[in-house]
Amino acid sequence: MMQLVLASSSPRRRELLAQVGFGDPEFGFEVLAADIDESHRAGETAEDFVVRLAIEKASAGLALWGKSDAVVLGSDTIVVLDGEILGKPKDELDAKQMLSALSGQCHSVMTAVAVTDGKQTLSRLVETKVQFCGLTEEDILAYIATGEPMDKAGAYGIQGLGGCFVESIDGSYSAVVGLPLVETRNLLDKIKVAAI
Repeated sequence: MMQLVLASSSPRRRELLAQVGFGDPEFGFEVLAADIDESHRAGETAEDFVVRLAIEKASAGLALWGKSDAVVLGSDTIVVLDGEILGKPKDELDAKQMLSALSGQCHSVMTAVAVTDGKQTLSRLVETKVQFCGLTEEDILAYIATGEPMDKAGAYGIQGLGGCFVESIDGSYSAVVGLPLVETRNLLDKIKVAAI
């Protein structure tokens, strides 16, 4: 039986992947953090960038696991506003600039998920449109003071306090949180994880 491994230290991705098993006591996975260079390459589209990172995380996770009995899942999420990729804020000023730019605007959240068993690698890209309400400077500063924006792409978490700013979404909610559930189940099915 193949061991499922999540190559991510994100507690949100861990919670989402656990949902894929529908509470099946046989369903389980190991977690390991795969560190890769997340630099954007010149001329690389946002779509290509996020898919490459997901694949590299899965491959790095497989190398770290070191055994051939695993299917490793990697995922990455980016926020894109007017063609510009918004990563995790470097500091509070950066978070303020990102949130000010997102205020009242519609942006894209792109999440890529990749699975590999060393022989085959499959990936999917899911894009969700997110509409923010207008934010006052007071809103932004109060949110930054909670610390929540600091480790999130685009400086907000939809599943946390940042959800207060989301007027509407068009697409997958779980993908915005960090792991598209339908597509993840589909990929695991295709790569034939015995646990699914």
